[in-house]
Amino acid sequence: MRSIQSKVIQPDQLGSVCQALKKSGKTIVSTNGCFDILHWGHLQYLEKARELGDVLICAVNSDRSVQKLKGPSRPINKEMVRARQLAALESVDYVVVFDEDTPNQILDLIKPSLHVKGGDYKPEELPERVVVERNGGKVKCLPLAPGFSTTALIESLKN
Repeated sequence: MRSIQSKVIQPDQLGSVCQALKKSGKTIVSTNGCFDILHWGHLQYLEKARELGDVLICAVNSDRSVQKLKGPSRPINKEMVRARQLAALESVDYVVVFDEDTPNQILDLIKPSLHVKGGDYKPEELPERVVVERNGGKVKCLPLAPGFSTTALIESLKN
């Protein structure tokens, strides 16, 4: 088993890592998100995503992009804490932090066979769909475990 640190890679390493994986015949699945407080819903989702291919690459929003998306009180956990927590999971093969508003630049490097998202999204609503499909991949939405939400968890803790 690889170390947690070796699973967290920089964006400039991503292209060559993915090329090597594809050259060896691996099917790459990608996902992205804030993963601010890792919970059971995330764990189930990531396991399901990993089952869809040989390698799962998780792109994690930077602290700046989480704050832009979720507001000034977020993230709860800093980006490298979130990245290392994800890297500690058996279902996750690589983790990369991205600073843009969307994961499009990262997905252009990964060129996944399949990009998965959780929740109530529809593939046609996702801004990253165009990039994934342009590179020959597909987008799939996986249902999340009911009752698990980072925002709901934070609100529950406040009360």
